[in-house]
Amino acid sequence: MEPIFGKTLDELVLIAKEKGLPSFAGKQIADWLYKNGVSTINEITNLSKKAREILSAEYEIGLYPPSDVQVSSDGTKKYLYRLRSGHSVESVYIPEPDRATLCISSQAGCRMGCRFCMTARQGLKANLTAGEILNQIWSLPEKDSLTNVVFMGMGEPMDNIDEVLKSLEILTADYGAGWSHKRITVSTTGILTGLEKFLKNSQCRLAISLHSPFDEERRKLMPMQKMFPVKDVLNLIAKDEYTQRRISFEYIMFAGVNDSARHANALVKLLSGNDVRVNLIRFHIIPDSDLSPSDEITMENFKNRLNAKGLLTTIRSSRGEDIFAACGMLSGNRS
Repeated sequence: MEPIFGKTLDELVLIAKEKGLPSFAGKQIADWLYKNGVSTINEITNLSKKAREILSAEYEIGLYPPSDVQVSSDGTKKYLYRLRSGHSVESVYIPEPDRATLCISSQAGCRMGCRFCMTARQGLKANLTAGEILNQIWSLPEKDSLTNVVFMGMGEPMDNIDEVLKSLEILTADYGAGWSHKRITVSTTGILTGLEKFLKNSQCRLAISLHSPFDEERRKLMPMQKMFPVKDVLNLIAKDEYTQRRISFEYIMFAGVNDSARHANALVKLLSGNDVRVNLIRFHIIPDSDLSPSDEITMENFKNRLNAKGLLTTIRSSRGEDIFAACGMLSGNRS
């Protein structure tokens, strides 16, 4: 059976026509999928019994619950989802007093090879479909409390851009969840082909993984820098016609690697003149890594230096480290 959840309105209209149903049946199906939360096609009661039988012969809804959950001492929850391909992905629910954020995955594994990331050690296992991406939201027990979603889990969203864009359309369209684009942030290492497509087709917020202002150092941390230099990424962003889009730069701090005054000054030079913000992130130690986190004083000094130069900078709070749910720690390898 092919899952019908994760299909766009255009795709649902096409399915309806192919099955001899009126085109407006596609909109009816979308309403039930994304607004009414049905679990079976038979629950789509404004379709005739015959229409439901025709659809059920080939399609199923395709929603499925998480297979496991781990709860951190700080209240963060890490959910495990088993994919139809046999692979697994993780998503992280982060509750705060004034908001609740879900960090979701777009791939099982990742082929970017970043030295500081456990997901990258797997290589790319599978691209998620739009339905598998959105299932992490729709099947979340805390779905009704969500205020924000970030594509910062397993995988590189721009390496699976077509399915990511479909998921963003369904999240923001009137026929789907109807979310504001400002509630959604998509993170990338800077794959230019996917990024250009994202900028043209989505108004969601953007986060760039930077981690060093120097080409050679960034290449050692992030091998994809060789193919997609960050200066090319900045040039592409500068052409973005959607001027209301918020852009942030993620900067994981490694002791003795990228946390000096020299790095701070170069970062200011690289990003000055752009309306951006920098999020400093604590490195969370992963097994068999030769990298170590910068200390609190170093991070504070780094932040203060950037702010003093007019570059809006914050230190992101660390959540879920005790259950390997923090930045760079997702692997989906629980048995």
